Amino acid sequence: QVQLVESGGGLVQAGGSLRLSCAASGRTFSSYGWFRQAPGKAREFVAAIGRSDANTYYSDSAKGRFIISRDNAKNTVYLQMNSLKPEDTAVYHCAGRVPDGIILTREVAYDYWGQGTQVTVSS
Repeated sequence: QVQLVESGGGLVQAGGSLRLSCAASGRTFSSYGWFRQAPGKAREFVAAIGRSDANTYYSDSAKGRFIISRDNAKNTVYLQMNSLKPEDTAVYHCAGRVPDGIILTREVAYDYWGQGTQVTVSS
């Protein structure tokens, strides 16, 4: 059974940091994406990573504050979030893409999704 399980969410004050983890099981993925969905809003792309930490891409809102990385030995992808703002409050989902290692920002490009972890940033 293929699963992606996120962890690391929680409540943090504005300016603080959180590190999200997403552990994959059942198969390996060539690339991963992090997406988020705030209440009443559509899910949006945050960051993606290809086969290595050298191949990453960020949304404008994440650039300079978030860092995506992966540990292939642990089949895990991370999202380090710094300088958090109240507008970062959302459920964060990781997604795995099976083929080719290409970084993509569209949800339909990803084959498997986790259930999500809640991140709440207080002002």
